Amino acid sequence: MKVLIISDSHGLKEELYQVLDRHKHEVDIMFHCGDSELPKQSFASYENLLIVGGNCDYDHEYDDDIFYEKDQLKVFVTHGHLHNVKMSAVKLSYRAEELGANLVCFGHSHIAVAFEENGVLFINPGSFRLPRRRIERSYAIVDFDKTKATLVTFYDHLGNEITDLKESFQLV
Repeated sequence: MKVLIISDSHGLKEELYQVLDRHKHEVDIMFHCGDSELPKQSFASYENLLIVGGNCDYDHEYDDDIFYEKDQLKVFVTHGHLHNVKMSAVKLSYRAEELGANLVCFGHSHIAVAFEENGVLFINPGSFRLPRRRIERSYAIVDFDKTKATLVTFYDHLGNEITDLKESFQLV
């Protein structure tokens, strides 16, 4: 199963649609981790896109969090501002444990990162508009083998792989 994760596009519409269109037939599900700053209706044509609201989203149609489950994949998606992710991932970790999630997708910090903790894969795809600590405006694709994430690949806004962020994980 392949999962696309993007976040913090902060008003970019056409460039965001280009990424979603580029990958919509190669991934099974797409998550936007908030701060799109676009009305939820803007994404109506993307059937396999789930999107949460962030601190800069003012459309009240967005949920704060989403729990998605398919086969053995259990995903907790949030923007992160309500979980204090700029300070630590502890609250995310607790919530993942409560839900039995094996993948946590979040944004808010604008920092691209993937790490494993207690058998859970945490991914922040970075910011699609205003990255921090890197120059690339980024998003990520995760390729899962059943419950084991085999590969996390980050891409810049044009679809070029960011090779130094590519990482393989073996989850228990």
